[in-house]
Amino acid sequence: MARTIVVTGSASGIGEATAQALEAGGDTVIRIDLTEGDIATDLTDPEAAATVAQKVADASGGVLDGLVANAGVSAPSPLSLAINYFGTVRLIEALRPLLAASEAPRVSVTSSAATLQGNDPELVDLLLAGDEEAAMARGAALADQGPEVGYANYSSSKRAISRWIRRVAPTDQYAGAGIGINGVGPGQVFTGMTKELFSSEEGRKLAGDAMPAPYNGVAEAKHIAAVHAFLVSAENARMTGQILFVDGGFDALSRGDDIWPSA
Repeated sequence: MARTIVVTGSASGIGEATAQALEAGGDTVIRIDLTEGDIATDLTDPEAAATVAQKVADASGGVLDGLVANAGVSAPSPLSLAINYFGTVRLIEALRPLLAASEAPRVSVTSSAATLQGNDPELVDLLLAGDEEAAMARGAALADQGPEVGYANYSSSKRAISRWIRRVAPTDQYAGAGIGINGVGPGQVFTGMTKELFSSEEGRKLAGDAMPAPYNGVAEAKHIAAVHAFLVSAENARMTGQILFVDGGFDALSRGDDIWPSA
């Protein structure tokens, strides 16, 4: 049965590939991006989520089967916090009533294997507490120390959204309403965002050293899209609160074989 799915960040990269994969499978896709698509919006705007939700309700007849919350940036600045965490959470929450009206509602969020890299614990805590003013101030302070330190804005935003997913997944508002919510953590991926990085031998080595991918190397956007497409399908009837690292083996390398807490 055809489903209606929202895909954010749909103009390029993983979002575009996901929209194409869903449409090829017979689903109706509502594309959302900054300046293109069925709905153009700026997720850094706190008022955007409510406006988007109303437009999605009008387009879907009040029932939304799935959401791929993919829009994001990798900026070493508070912009990553504004889009990757606050904008994403606001949008998911705004669309939750429409999802709850579906017989098989699903949400899939683009996280990152960067969650396994260094982050700023104070910033993560501020994000999870919903303290936007303090989080943005902390992010700006990190950015002022240069891009290497400022990278924590990106990795922390992805760490926080992954923890948020796991936090809300078993709650009455999500599991209790039949809404499955999971995240996808890509590693190295060929997209417009990484084109410049992978264009030189130096860039490829830098990426490979930071995030090795021993299994099949650098991914294409369609490989990540395939995982999103499954996660928002009706067939994904039991998986929730999971972060699937689609990273060519980086997770296994960095965390080893025993990820279970000691008794």
